Amino acid sequence: MKLRTTLLFGSPGAGKGTQGAILGNIPGYLHISSGDLFRNLGAQNPLRETFIEYAGRGELVPDEPTIGLVREDIDNRIRNGNFEPETDTLLLDGIPRNLAQAQLLDDTLNVVGVLNLFCTDIDIMVERLQARALRENRLDDANLETILNRLEVHKAETRPVLDHYGDDISYTIDSTQSPVRVLRDVLEVLAKLEM
Repeated sequence: MKLRTTLLFGSPGAGKGTQGAILGNIPGYLHISSGDLFRNLGAQNPLRETFIEYAGRGELVPDEPTIGLVREDIDNRIRNGNFEPETDTLLLDGIPRNLAQAQLLDDTLNVVGVLNLFCTDIDIMVERLQARALRENRLDDANLETILNRLEVHKAETRPVLDHYGDDISYTIDSTQSPVRVLRDVLEVLAKLEM
């Protein structure tokens, strides 16, 4: 059985984590952030070193370990009763990041919507990321060169993922707005997807 899924899509600093944290509190929705999964790995996990190495350069962790980590987390949540695959919707944040990841997940996910949080102002994204670096002690958000590289990597990988899922389920939301206004627009889309 494929898992009903909505993707929170957008560049670093677009607001995926902010929206996901709110939406994950709505009954029937489970928010999973690939970045949070990596950052929460124990010190003894060899994948943690891989994440630190790639994130420090503003690059993506290779596809197979990333997909493996997400699948393992979903399986654990199903076993623990935190996710009911027959009735709940996954909100995936930061995954898939490229076409290869999207294809690897095709046998697992039934993607019903892609919420593309789109920010046209690079200065806003840099400001958000640097503020988050201070607030959350995130190495991948601290260095301007790393931030700019992350934004370029995202830009290069974005179009093929959006094309993979198609325009009929993709919704562009202006993430330069305040978080409350972004949330309003996101909730309107989620309400449509439930019809």
